Amino acid sequence: MRARILIAGGWGLIGSRIAKVLREAGHDLDIVLAGRTPDTGKTLATELGASLVRLDITAPEEGLAAAGPLDLVIAALQDPDDILLSAALHAGAGHIGITRTVDNMASSAITAAACARRPAMMLGHWQAGVLTLAALSAARRFEKIDRVEMAALYDYADPIGPMTESDATGFVGEALIRQNGRWQRVNAPDAARSVPRAGLPSFDAMPMGVLDTPAVTAITGAKDVRFDLGSGDSLGTISGRAASHDLYIDIAGIRAGASVHHRTLVTDPLGQAHLTALGVLIAAERVLGLDGDRPPKGLVFPESTIDPDKAVARLRAFGVSIQSLP
Repeated sequence: MRARILIAGGWGLIGSRIAKVLREAGHDLDIVLAGRTPDTGKTLATELGASLVRLDITAPEEGLAAAGPLDLVIAALQDPDDILLSAALHAGAGHIGITRTVDNMASSAITAAACARRPAMMLGHWQAGVLTLAALSAARRFEKIDRVEMAALYDYADPIGPMTESDATGFVGEALIRQNGRWQRVNAPDAARSVPRAGLPSFDAMPMGVLDTPAVTAITGAKDVRFDLGSGDSLGTISGRAASHDLYIDIAGIRAGASVHHRTLVTDPLGQAHLTALGVLIAAERVLGLDGDRPPKGLVFPESTIDPDKAVARLRAFGVSIQSLP
């Protein structure tokens, strides 16, 4: 049966990328692009064979009804009061939200747990779950994990949309890290670290309160886990191409009976918006059962419902480089 997906914020930078990779994936889908000014999305809708609907995030019921029966609502915009989340779930649709953090997801999780008749995936992870899934895939090669340090390098030549820009004020506030087996709230600038790069300048990065830290902690049992965001010249820029988005995953633990420190490097040559869209694609395929497995139910998270190795293979199929380094 053909799935019908509504993308709220569908012609924004992230929403349009999500719509495009959904089409590129080759699934038989009805895509509805939604937002306050449908005329803005006409060109994209024509290009993708999508329909348009006006949707006001403060009162989304009318827009959801106008879109017709929906299998999934993807929120590629801010929904701080869970209004779209609640409306989508009460309409019987599944939901994927990509803007929740450690500090503001409690109400969303409770709403989803209470109201979801179809899967509601909390995707407030860096790049919509890509970082966590790549880290968990690498972690499978260890017998015991002591420490996981994750970092993202943002290149200022890589475009960001208004949603990401509005999030920027939260990038340097208080953050949650796992330290010596305990949760620690730290002031991000005070807990900055330098991330080394082989043969290249290191970059300074500060911790952020995304969901990757508790997700990786829960699955790996590592006593020390953190995620940090820094800026600088990406591998794409350094090589004279377009800016890439680069993720560094360092794992220390026991592998093949020996203590090792292993790095995984994830690079999307098309930048952070494309990588986020791929994370949403993988999540949507899981929520709708388009990956060949039975869809999950109720409140779900990528780390508990998506196979990390399959996710890595999916990313590579879309041109993402994932290297295993000593």
